[in-house]
Amino acid sequence: MKHALTRRSWLQTAGAFAGLIAGSKLSTLTQAVSASPAAPHHLKLGIQLYSLRNFKLDAALTHAKELGFEQVEFYSGMFPLDSSDQQINEIVGKVKALGLSISAHGVNGFTKDAQANRKVFEFAKKAGIKTISAGPTPDSMDSLNDLVKEFDIRIAIHNHGPTDRFNKVADLLRAIEGRDERIGACADLGHYIRSGEKPVEVIRLLQGRLYGIHLKDFAEMKDQTKGVLLGQGHLQCSEVFDALIQAKFPSDGALSLEYEENPDNPIEDIRQCVATAKKALAAISG
Repeated sequence: MKHALTRRSWLQTAGAFAGLIAGSKLSTLTQAVSASPAAPHHLKLGIQLYSLRNFKLDAALTHAKELGFEQVEFYSGMFPLDSSDQQINEIVGKVKALGLSISAHGVNGFTKDAQANRKVFEFAKKAGIKTISAGPTPDSMDSLNDLVKEFDIRIAIHNHGPTDRFNKVADLLRAIEGRDERIGACADLGHYIRSGEKPVEVIRLLQGRLYGIHLKDFAEMKDQTKGVLLGQGHLQCSEVFDALIQAKFPSDGALSLEYEENPDNPIEDIRQCVATAKKALAAISG
């Protein structure tokens, strides 16, 4: 009896000791996993240069660099579609000299005029632009379907809020149904807020066809509302960036801040928006 109790006691002691060792190993493993850095994200913060529309091109590009952007999205007011080859080379050279890249160009209109549509694609090809943000008419879609295949350049359809033909995500999805996968969306999250749609849900619904994002925030989820700094309305950058990663937003997609308020003196407002966005990006990086 005494021997059996001793053996039982030894087994209990050994089991407890093994549990302590296992628990220690598990704790060490948990600490190691917690301490290991998160996988680096591929999101690059850019700016739609319409945000700096009251500046000359050189000044706008210098501001974009100084504010900490990695890429710029042009519009025709700063990079005209009818630019000569020499002008295209000069503007592309200025962007590269500042260590920036061109993410997209737009918003460009498209109609049933196939030749006019082609000229936009020819311009983009010469400039090395992979994504054209667009406001197409329904009768342009066949032409665009052919052109994205021929040029291997993406069309990203841009929404403009409650009065636009692409008011809701469902409107855009209907327009691109059955079309080449290179026809997708440039989701202006601010305008979707005005249309009563939540930014994170927009990104989820557009997964696989999302090639551009306009980071923009509004105070209220209604048509007539005030534009505000990022994070002061209904757009939370951390949630948006997490959603973009989950949706496998392409590494060469156009992630562009578009700040339309205070056009004569927007720099400090934009700087605050950049700080908010970069804080959220840093948190993703661990």
